[in-house]
Amino acid sequence: MGTVIFGATGSVGEALARRLTQRGRPVWLLGRDAGRLEQLANELSAGWSVVDLATSAGVIDAVNVANDRLGGLSSLVNCVGSVLLKAAHLTSDEEFQETIEVNLSSSFRVVKAAASVLRERGGSVVLFASAAAEVGIMNHEAIAAAKAGVIGLARSAASTYAPRNIRFNVISPGLVKSKMTSRIWQQPAAAASSLDLHALGRFGEPEQIASLAEWLITPENDWITGQVIGVDGGLGHVLPRRKA
Repeated sequence: MGTVIFGATGSVGEALARRLTQRGRPVWLLGRDAGRLEQLANELSAGWSVVDLATSAGVIDAVNVANDRLGGLSSLVNCVGSVLLKAAHLTSDEEFQETIEVNLSSSFRVVKAAASVLRERGGSVVLFASAAAEVGIMNHEAIAAAKAGVIGLARSAASTYAPRNIRFNVISPGLVKSKMTSRIWQQPAAAASSLDLHALGRFGEPEQIASLAEWLITPENDWITGQVIGVDGGLGHVLPRRKA
């Protein structure tokens, strides 16, 4: 049984793909950039295809292809996401809708596809939220709203599809040193401000997030569903030590 990774060429998606293939677990890589997908797939000897996340039909078609090519699926992981750091009054309607589309709507379509392809054998679905959905952080209104929606979506889906043994869990990261967040952690002032919010005083690495995703989709851990697990350096629940 294989794993479909949405956003496979992002930092976390790629780290997960590498972990799984190193352990001999079949993966199918999905994303928007055919060139980057093909390059990574060739390196990992994995299958790949371009996916249209803007429609349920596009997502379901891509998952069905993966299911056929891999001879069955046991898990889907949606690593697609974005970051928008703006106060509400500075965020345009277009920016808000794009944030909802990329983060929440894509997750909803993955849930629909999972319900279809995993309905006979069961399996595991991992979605991504953010510590910003669980604790108030200034200038995160749009992304916090989208990621909070992901949490609600996953918990409801976990209840709906439990009779079919389909599990839904959420990883809630703090700031991870990824390609997506590079404009934050590579800019000294922004990095220092963000580090001050993390009790452990350091940013996360894609490999740390991928490690939990791998654990959640491992069959031995199949009594876990409806959970939101923070991998966030304490950002979501631990107050950092204030400097004197």
